[in-house]
Amino acid sequence: MSNFDRRSVLKAGLGGAALLAGPGIVPVRAAEWTNVPEANASIRVLRWKQFIQAEFDKFAEQTKKFSEKTGVKVKLEAESWEDIRPKAAVAANVGAGPDLIIGTLDDPHKFPEKLIDMTDVADYLGAKYGGWYPVAERYGKKGNSWIAIPQGATGGCLNYRISHVKAAGFDEFPKDTAGFLKLCQALKKNNTPAGFALGHATGDANGWCQWALWAFGGKVVNDKNEVVIDSPETIAALEYVKELYATFIPGVLSWNDSNNNKAYLNGELSLTLNGISIWTVGKNSTDPKQQEIAADTNHAPMPIGPVGVPTEQQNVLVAYGYKHSKYPKAVKEYIKFMWDKENYDAWEVSSNGYVSPPLPAYNDNPVWTSDPKITPFRDCLKRSRDNGFAGDLGYASAAVMGDFVVVDMFAEAASGSATPKQAAARAAERAKRYYQV
Repeated sequence: MSNFDRRSVLKAGLGGAALLAGPGIVPVRAAEWTNVPEANASIRVLRWKQFIQAEFDKFAEQTKKFSEKTGVKVKLEAESWEDIRPKAAVAANVGAGPDLIIGTLDDPHKFPEKLIDMTDVADYLGAKYGGWYPVAERYGKKGNSWIAIPQGATGGCLNYRISHVKAAGFDEFPKDTAGFLKLCQALKKNNTPAGFALGHATGDANGWCQWALWAFGGKVVNDKNEVVIDSPETIAALEYVKELYATFIPGVLSWNDSNNNKAYLNGELSLTLNGISIWTVGKNSTDPKQQEIAADTNHAPMPIGPVGVPTEQQNVLVAYGYKHSKYPKAVKEYIKFMWDKENYDAWEVSSNGYVSPPLPAYNDNPVWTSDPKITPFRDCLKRSRDNGFAGDLGYASAAVMGDFVVVDMFAEAASGSATPKQAAARAAERAKRYYQV
């Protein structure tokens, strides 16, 4: 059982408002909230489909409380990350559909002109809670205006079997890429392999492939938005992942975001990148085998590569409203309500730390220290780069991510369907279709 309750969460909420902006945090001037929802407003909200049922149940409960408080009717729907992306684009193109979408990454940067200006919401929350993480601001802003409000990130950490790592000869989890490769090789030798998605998995595959690219100094574009992915640094990353791939469980080339969850809880693999959902589902399962696996599971950040700094890519969640909505003030009021610390904290508790917070003031939620296995997920956005690195977020970066250019490059090189040089050259040509328009 968790060692916190609602009272402790509310106490944390009282302290959060007084938090000063820390190093690297974007401070915001104090802002008053004067927004009033339109009369008889009714909004449709489309959000990502849950991996932890208690998380969605609390979100729906908070939504109901919002309606009771404001009179705004809310139709709440959920779809997979992969399905939200095309629906978001259709809504932007035809000027109809959901009023508000809570989706992923820089999708709103594909159609910023179709979105409600959220600057007042971002300023209010940022001022009240001590500022946003810089990477959260990167995803939320287009120029000087906010086009989306970061909800956090479905924080990805390494999920590993404690006993299997020890049996492989490691008393603690490796902190660098060299040690990580040795661990994977030892796990394979012991018939307790690792497995990382190389299919079109929005969260898992993008997460670890971008990490690997950046860890060795590669990147899709430079700070001038020039495509530079075909580089010696990228080749080094591809050669490294090719060695890693040789240690993986078969079938990862077709994995989506749920395959590794199932394989891990079935006892088929010992190491993967995922959110906290694997551990949470296993811990709460009625299946003794899954409970045993959860008890033998711990979490760690991604290892540091030759560049010497964290290079994680996290699946950042963003909320954005459309100008076609008849009730833009109701949309803003909904976000403000759901993001207010008391409500956000209660939702975070129900999710068991599934979403890494976008505002450091939320870090004092007792959920993060209720179990040391949860704590690594708290700081995911501290360790994260945005997926447009080292250039700008926009149509091109969103399209490259949505088209799985980097993932496909690693899959081709790892599987041997192309040499690392061929895979990098093909990725460069694909990226140029988006950046050179």
